[in-house]
Amino acid sequence: MKQRITYLVPEADDFHPDLLSVRDASLSVRNLKAAKEHRITVGLSELPEKLRNVLGEWRELHIRWVSETPYDAPPPFTSRVSPGLHVFFTPEEKGLKAPLCPLLRQTFGHELKCNSTVTAFTKAPILSKRFSHSPSLQYHSHLPSITHLIRYIQDKLCPPSSSSCKNGASSLDSTSYTDIDYDTISHALTLNAFFPSAPDPSIGWTETISLPSTSSTIEIGILNHEPNPDPEDIAFAGFLTVLGKDTKPVPTRFQTITRHYPLSTQTTYKAHFQQPTGLHPTLQLTLTPPLTPPAQSCKLHTYLTLPSHLFLDPYSFRDPLFLASHNLTALHSLAGNTDLEAPDWVVSEWGSAALLELAIPPSTTSASSETGKEDDMTVTVPLHLRYLPAANRAHTSVPLPWPVVFWACRSEEGAAKMATNPFDRRVLGYEGLFGERTRFVHVPPAGGKVLVEWVDVPVLDLRKAGWVEMGTVGVVVAAFLVICWVLLFGGRRGGDQKKEVKSGKKKQ
Repeated sequence: MKQRITYLVPEADDFHPDLLSVRDASLSVRNLKAAKEHRITVGLSELPEKLRNVLGEWRELHIRWVSETPYDAPPPFTSRVSPGLHVFFTPEEKGLKAPLCPLLRQTFGHELKCNSTVTAFTKAPILSKRFSHSPSLQYHSHLPSITHLIRYIQDKLCPPSSSSCKNGASSLDSTSYTDIDYDTISHALTLNAFFPSAPDPSIGWTETISLPSTSSTIEIGILNHEPNPDPEDIAFAGFLTVLGKDTKPVPTRFQTITRHYPLSTQTTYKAHFQQPTGLHPTLQLTLTPPLTPPAQSCKLHTYLTLPSHLFLDPYSFRDPLFLASHNLTALHSLAGNTDLEAPDWVVSEWGSAALLELAIPPSTTSASSETGKEDDMTVTVPLHLRYLPAANRAHTSVPLPWPVVFWACRSEEGAAKMATNPFDRRVLGYEGLFGERTRFVHVPPAGGKVLVEWVDVPVLDLRKAGWVEMGTVGVVVAAFLVICWVLLFGGRRGGDQKKEVKSGKKKQ
C-alpha cells in the first residue's frame, strides 16, 4: 500500500518548518492551516477476494462523490463536478452483466436507483475521437453523504485490529470530494480524498502520520502555490519527505502543466429555479462580472447533470431565436433518457447529461448605471418534470444538483503532457466532449448555501385517492346504466314508432 499526503498552504508566511516534527519513521504536524489531499493506492492482492474477483471483470471504474457544501478549490485541486455520486464504467467484452449495481448499493446505500448495469447506466457522450479511451457508461445519483461507504470500508476492508484504518475511514465524512479509481493496466485501487481545511479551521491540522507497516511508504508534501508567468503551468514550493525511505524534509520547488485552472477574476455563479416552478421549471444561472474570457479561444460552457425526473426538450434547442432568448449559443451534447412522454416510474436510466454553450454579450455594462459597474448576466435553461409516483402527500420535493460552469480554452500542450501532473484529476464526465488540447478554467459557485436545488412537485395523494377511486367507479356504473337504458327503452320506443308508421301506411 502506498500513500501520498499533500498539504497546500494558502500563504507561505503561515508555514514554518518548526510546525513539523520527524521521529521514528513518523511525521507530526501542528496547527497547520492548509487544504489537504490524501491518496491511498492498494494493489489487488491486498483486497478481499470477493472484491478482487468483481474488479477483475471490469476494464475501468471511476467513482466521483462530491459534497453539497460549497468549498474553495485552490490549484492544483481546481477541477469541479456537480454534487452527488458519479460512476464512470467500462466493462470487459463479456462483463456487461457484472454485478456493479449490487456493489454500489452495498457500498453507498440501497436507496440508489440502480437495479441493473444494462438499464440504469447510460452511454457516455464522446464527441472527440481522441478520447475514445474514456469510459463508455455513466451513472449519477443524489447522495448527500458517504456514511455507507465509511461503514463498508471499516467493516469489509479494514483489519479488525487496525484503529488507524477505521479512524481514517471516519475522516472521509468531512471531505469535499472522494474519488475511487480502478483500471486493468495498473491493477490497483486508488482512493483520493480532498479536505478544503482542517475539521477546525481556526486550529489547523494537528496530527501524526506513521507507517502502517514496514513494507509501505508515505509521501508527504507541504506546498505553497506560487505565481507563474506561464498561463498553462502551476508552480509550487515547500518541503517533501518520504516516510520509510528518507524521513528528513527536503526543500523543493517544481512546476507542472495542468488541464484545470482557477479563474483569475472574481466571477462566480449562482443557480436557482424561477418561481413558480410548476411542471416546467426554469433553471436560472446568474454570473457576476467581469465576464471577460481568459483568452480569445475560450468559450463559456455549463454541464448539467439531470436526474430522471427532469429532462431537456432537445427539439426546442434547435431554434436560434429560442437559444438567444435564454442567453444560450448551442446545445452541444445531450446523452441519456430523453423520452418526452414517459413518467418517472417507467424510466430505468438514472437521467441525462447536457453540455450547453453560453452566449456572452459584447458588453454587460448597464447604460443607466451611475457607478458604471457591470450588471450580472442571467442564463435560463427551460426544463420539464416527469410525472412522479403517487405518495401519501400532496406534494413531493426532488433535487437538481448545481451544474458546473467553466471556460473551455485551447491549450498549446496535449493530454499526454497534462497527464504528467501528479495532481491531475481525470474522468469528470465532460472532457470527452472536447479535444485533447483543451484546458478548463473553472468558474466557482457562490458560497452561502448548498449546491442542490429542490423542486416542489404535485403528486397524487394516496390519502385522498379513495374518493377518486369511488368517484371513478360511480361514473363508470352510471355510464353503464345510461347505455343499458338507451339500448333497452330506446330500442322499444324505436320499435313502437316503426309499427305506428306501418299501420298508418296500411290505412292509407
